[in-house]
Order: sequence, then C-alpha cells, then structure tokens
Amino acid sequence: MFDDVGDILRGIAPVALGACRYRAHRYGIKVWFGTEKPIREHYEAQVIGADEVEGASVLALEVGFHAEHPQATENDSVIAHLRAHERGWRRALGKEAEVGVFLGRQEAWRRVSEVWPDPDLGASDLGLEIALRLVDYVTALEPVRRRRRQ
Repeated sequence: MFDDVGDILRGIAPVALGACRYRAHRYGIKVWFGTEKPIREHYEAQVIGADEVEGASVLALEVGFHAEHPQATENDSVIAHLRAHERGWRRALGKEAEVGVFLGRQEAWRRVSEVWPDPDLGASDLGLEIALRLVDYVTALEPVRRRRRQ
C-alpha cells in the first residue's frame, strides 16, 4: 500500500517543490524533496502501536511531518519556526494536526502530525486518502520549513 502512496504523491505533489522522493516499506513511507538521500526533516505516514494513541485498540496510522535531527535542540528550533507561522498552515491542516514530541521511544524527535485510530488497512481507498493528506502537510508546511533555511 505505501508504494502506491508514493506513486500517487509523485503525481500530485506540487512540482515547484522539486523532485518528490520516497522510501516505502510494509508499515510506512518517508517522503522528502530534492536530494536523493533522505533528510532529517520529512513527511511520513506510518503504522504505530495502539499504546501510542488514545482511542486505538489495535493500531493507528500517523500522518504528517517529522523533525528527526539527533539533537532535541535542533528539532525544537524547527518546531518553533513552524509554530511562529502556525496561523497560515493551521487553516490548511485543521485541529487534527498535533504539534509535539515524537510518538514512540525517540525523545529527541518532534512532529506535526495526526493519528487515525484503528484504520482499515485493507480499505481500497486508504492509499489515496493517505497520499492526499500527506500532500496537505507538504503544501502547508514545506514552504514555511524552507524559509527557515534562507
């Protein structure tokens, strides 16, 4: 399914952002733009354990943006920049987008993402739904993220 998500993304991601790159695996996809090598600030959709998500009984799907620099201070800086411009991207992403620490054991990483408790991983339209939501995140956050580097 996540290979399909990547193929859909390549077709619908804004061309102005550059080459849409991805790495898909059985339980997720990592998406970034430009360089062939994945970057520490990227977009992901991934299956996570129910214990990470309130209201999930079997599993959950996380969709959104990750800052995965080795140092928490760098990730906090990325998130602070996104928060400083939140008014603009919040309209596009809605209240579903949560800003906070990474879901899981990696304490240094940060995220702007949402979780879908107990999705039907066999649903025929789930790949399209994931791709469309990732494009929402890319379109809303990538221009803001890139301004930080200028």
